[in-house]
Amino acid sequence: MHTPHKQALIIFAKRPVPGQVKTRLIPHLAADEAARFYECMLRDTISRTSRLAGIDRLIFFMEEPEAVGYFHRLAPGIPLFPQQGEDLGERMANAFRSAFSCGYREVVIIGSDSPDLPLPCMESAFVRLVTGEAEAVFGPSDDGGYYLVALNKMHAELFSGIEWSRSDVLAKSLVKVAEAGIRAALLPGWYDVDRIEDLKRPELRDGTNGAPLTRQFIENLGKG
Repeated sequence: MHTPHKQALIIFAKRPVPGQVKTRLIPHLAADEAARFYECMLRDTISRTSRLAGIDRLIFFMEEPEAVGYFHRLAPGIPLFPQQGEDLGERMANAFRSAFSCGYREVVIIGSDSPDLPLPCMESAFVRLVTGEAEAVFGPSDDGGYYLVALNKMHAELFSGIEWSRSDVLAKSLVKVAEAGIRAALLPGWYDVDRIEDLKRPELRDGTNGAPLTRQFIENLGKG
């Protein structure tokens, strides 16, 4: 397999099918609007992460009939892998396992729900793994979960026995970290864009951290 770098950024993604993405924005947005909004965030995420030097990007997508063709068109040249597992925890654990089996030494997983996530947050995760400061790195999101998780070796126990829709996901994960004796580090807090209130965040609307397609979509909503 082609692994020119030792570090990988995994982007978890779905094809933007109406009614299957950003469902918490419905009915504030129509299902097709929510899908278009998700695609804006996904495109912004792919665009901004292209500026990470020396890091391979891998897209792990939710498998369905049209997904491969969609992602080949959306992100040509980025390797594609189907997500595997019954819940988010299994899917993340299997994604880490796949990346490590390809020869990567430091692996970070993000989604597309934080399209304006500052690049230094992602870079810092890799640095902390490389220097040995941490074996696991989490980026806390303000909903109680995390916007990023990074490992430099497989720790499948971090992804089992957690209810992923709850507000104590990070807290439960840190308990598992402590129980396993894993050195962990926390990045600065950030946010996911999941609720209609999140579209009003000043950081997202003023364009300080980029995400131009996401910002334009929100601006156009205000004109409707």
